[in-house]
Amino acid sequence: MKAVIDRIVDGVAVMLLGEDEHKVEIPVALLPEGAREGSWLKVSLELDQEGEMQQREKISNLLEKLRNKNK
Repeated sequence: MKAVIDRIVDGVAVMLLGEDEHKVEIPVALLPEGAREGSWLKVSLELDQEGEMQQREKISNLLEKLRNKNK
């Protein structure tokens, strides 16, 4: 997928993503070095199954603590 940086305002890059040009705002600090208004970027997303499992475990542990606290 590709995106173009439409404009940069107050440290936020407004990007138009994909063929439908969905507006996405991200902090300029997350852009690759040298990116500026008018720059085209390749964008990819991928699932992080390990990260998801870790987050689910963390939430499960917090819920268990809450359940035990009320006993």
